[in-house]
Amino acid sequence: MKYMLLIHAGAIDDNGGAAECTVEDWMAYDKTVRDAGILVAGESLTDLVTATTVRVGPTGEPTITDGPFAESREVLGGFYVIDVPDLDTALDWAARCPGARGSGAVVVRPVADFGA
Repeated sequence: MKYMLLIHAGAIDDNGGAAECTVEDWMAYDKTVRDAGILVAGESLTDLVTATTVRVGPTGEPTITDGPFAESREVLGGFYVIDVPDLDTALDWAARCPGARGSGAVVVRPVADFGA
């Protein structure tokens, strides 16, 4: 079953990365996921200042604003999609993710399979 690991950073360093882990931590985790043969997809997102938000009101008119302007202090930094047998296995991989450390969090969500 496929699961998406949404990586949220609670603290950002001066370069826009997660403050509680290093590039080497991410490289090691990425290699481990690839070597385990469970990686379907994964990407890191660019700096938050590059985000644009689109909202469509009741009249159907879109409103476009710079940035996400989220109420949360957490920032979505990237994701992995993994293919593992069950939720427990996905949670184990999420716990190993450097993004889960300190003020960070990894949200685990099953990927819907509309063909099933």
